[in-house]
Amino acid sequence: MNLKNQLFNRKGSLAKINHDDDQAAEKLANEILELLPNYTARPIVFVCIGTDRSTGDSLGPLIGTLLEERDISPFHVYGTLDDPIHAVNMEEKLEQIKKKHFNPFIIGIDACLGRIKSVGSIQVGSGPVKPGAGVNKELPEVGNIHITGIVNVSGFMEFFVLQNTRLNLVLKMAKTIANGIYESSLQFPKKTEWPKLSWDLDQDQPTVAE
Repeated sequence: MNLKNQLFNRKGSLAKINHDDDQAAEKLANEILELLPNYTARPIVFVCIGTDRSTGDSLGPLIGTLLEERDISPFHVYGTLDDPIHAVNMEEKLEQIKKKHFNPFIIGIDACLGRIKSVGSIQVGSGPVKPGAGVNKELPEVGNIHITGIVNVSGFMEFFVLQNTRLNLVLKMAKTIANGIYESSLQFPKKTEWPKLSWDLDQDQPTVAE
């Protein structure tokens, strides 16, 4: 959980989408696709950060669980309600991901607190998310790009606010973000399959094998 929505290593513009916008999932998918490298051999990995022990901080693992139930190939997802990624195990989990996937392109997903008028907004931008920055924990930055959801208001008794965040809002935001990621998986360029070539000795020209 990144308690401060200002604590991102921003590189470029930060898009903000309201979760209850009728086209929120489509807009989110477009933003994700704009930031992802096209036709890359790097595996695309979504790392959903958080824990189900706190309502506000359950956004990440809820998204991971929703994605796990769908086919989002060629993307990969880590961090679910059953196997969450949080402050205690984050370094270990990130190491496991990097061992399993060579040079992964990582999208960090986390909840955050922000201004009252921004509650319910989904943010997408370049650069990593820094979990634990608002609570003075030294945790690794996560992601080449990030997706965050502002689940409640920052500034006062933040742990209490986090614990008392409405699950209804968090679930709605999780569904919107998961739908956006799913839409982006459908549109993301698949690995190019080069046609097999056969050599026609009579024509002395390469021909495409059917």
